[in-house]
Amino acid sequence: MSLPSLQAVLNTQMPVVVCARPWARELLAGYDLSGFVEMKGRWREDRAAVHAHRKKARHAHARGLLLPDSLSSAMVFKFAGLPCAGYRDDGRSLILRWPVSKPAASLHAVQSWYYVTSQALKRWNLPVEPTHPPAQLGLPLAGKQLARGRQALQNAGLAPGKFILIAPTATGLHHGKAKVWPYFEGLVQALQSKGYAVAMCPPAAEAEAARRNAPSALCLPTLDLAAFATLAQLASLVICNDSGVSHLAAAANARQLTLFGVTDRAHTGPWSRKATCLGSAQQWPSLAEVQSQTCTLLHIEPGT
Repeated sequence: MSLPSLQAVLNTQMPVVVCARPWARELLAGYDLSGFVEMKGRWREDRAAVHAHRKKARHAHARGLLLPDSLSSAMVFKFAGLPCAGYRDDGRSLILRWPVSKPAASLHAVQSWYYVTSQALKRWNLPVEPTHPPAQLGLPLAGKQLARGRQALQNAGLAPGKFILIAPTATGLHHGKAKVWPYFEGLVQALQSKGYAVAMCPPAAEAEAARRNAPSALCLPTLDLAAFATLAQLASLVICNDSGVSHLAAAANARQLTLFGVTDRAHTGPWSRKATCLGSAQQWPSLAEVQSQTCTLLHIEPGT
C-alpha cells in the first residue's frame, strides 16, 4: 500500500533508497532505486545498517521519510544521523525534524501514507506528482519475475485465466480474533464441482495451515512475492482474506474477492478498482454469499 508514496518520491528525480524487510527487495525490483537496506526489526541492528549504507553511498543532504508511525522506526533513522519527516505519533515529535500531524479525517492506509509523503515533499520544496494517490497501486513486474510465475503455472499444469487462486490463511490475530474466513474448503469443493481448477501458493510458514483450511485445493510450491504477484495476475480470480495477499493482488491489478470478518475494509481493504469486498468488521460473509459473488465475478450461474 506504500507504492503510490514510493512512486511520488521517485517522481521528484531524487535518488531513493528503500529501507524495508528483506522480502521487499525482489518485490521492488521493477523500480529504479538507488539502493535497498534490509531491516530486521531490531532497531540497533537496523540503525547500524542504515548508518553503514549512508556512509558508503555519501548522498548529499540525505533525509528520511518514515511511513511507519512507531517510535522504533524514528529512532533507527535519528541515531543513524538522518533528519526525518513522519507522523508525530508515539512521542516522536522530538525525534523528527519535520513532524506531521495526522489529518482529522479517517483515511485508508494508502491515503494516510500518501498524505505524510506529500507533506514531507512540500516541506523539502519538492514537487508532489500526482497530488493524490492513483486508483491503482501499479506494481511494475520485471521480466524474470513474470517468467517465474508463468513457469510455476506451467509446472502445475494450469493455464493462464483458467484457474482460481485462493489464499486461505492470514497471519496473526486482530483484537484476539482470527482473520481467516472459515469456509474455504466448502467453497473449493463447490467450485471444483463446476469444473474450476482451484490452486493456492502459500508461503512455507503457512503451508500446513493452508492445507488444513483447504485440503482439496491444489497446493503449489512457495514462490517469492513478485512471482506470486504474477500468479495472481494470471488467475481468473483471487479469493483471499484481508491480508498481504489481498494487497499483492491489488498491486498486480488482479481481479479479486476479499473477505472481511474482523477488520475494517475502509482502512485496510484492497486499493484496486478490480477488487470486490464481502463481509464487515463485525461478521464474516456466509458460504452461500461468497459462492454467489464468485459466480457473478466468473460470469456463471449459481445453480449450474
